[in-house]
Amino acid sequence: MVDASIPMSAPRASVLDVWFARIWRLYPIAVVLAIWEVIAHSGLISPLLLPPIEKVAQEFWKMVLNGDLAFHGSITLQRALIGFLAAIVAGILIGTALARVRIINRILEPVFVFGYPIPKISLYPIFIFIFGFGDMSKIVLVFLECLYPITIQSMYGMRNAERVLVWAAQNAGASNMRLFWRVLVPSAAPAIFAGIRIALPISMIVTIITELIGESRGLGYVVAFASASFEPARAMAAFVAIAAIGFTFDRSLNWLRQKVIYWQADAPSLT
Repeated sequence: MVDASIPMSAPRASVLDVWFARIWRLYPIAVVLAIWEVIAHSGLISPLLLPPIEKVAQEFWKMVLNGDLAFHGSITLQRALIGFLAAIVAGILIGTALARVRIINRILEPVFVFGYPIPKISLYPIFIFIFGFGDMSKIVLVFLECLYPITIQSMYGMRNAERVLVWAAQNAGASNMRLFWRVLVPSAAPAIFAGIRIALPISMIVTIITELIGESRGLGYVVAFASASFEPARAMAAFVAIAAIGFTFDRSLNWLRQKVIYWQADAPSLT
């Protein structure tokens, strides 16, 4: 008989199982690429709309060799990151103020609630008039689009801290500053990261959209110019670069979240 008092450890996954799980995650991508290739060679859709994968790969490699990918990609990255990082700083500060300072909440929360559903892209012509077609008009629009989800999530995260933890810290004699950094900030961190993750793809989407309009640099410009020049493989190659940047950003943010919020375990797998 097995002694019930001795805890049974869960069997460790083998190296083969780990690699199989990682490869299995790529299965949907492989299916999409296979369907794409079959349709592209079937003749059902014009190559001007859906070029074969090998032509897209050739155009992507050409952009890498001639420096177009590095040049336009770095410009898109700079615009997206500056607006995104500025929105993180401002969003966390404003969200915290909305949650903890009553007078600021009464003044600013109606503005955020009223303005949240308004598409900020509609303000882009005004920003062009003020800042011109350069980087600043795009960065300001990215900042505004990313500001709202980060602010709202930060506000609700600060408000929804567990009362038991707050009462325990107060009964232990914690000062307001210590209560804020040791209880409220850790409690709000998951919600804040959720807002940041929502805003991350928005920063790329808004940047690409603005580059499609009257611009001569950036990956959005490459897509617009290639499409107008009947070069679908080049446009698709730019789309692949955009997707790769977004995927890398998301994975990096997820890794950072696991390091910062180390006490919160990931949700169990469905399989």
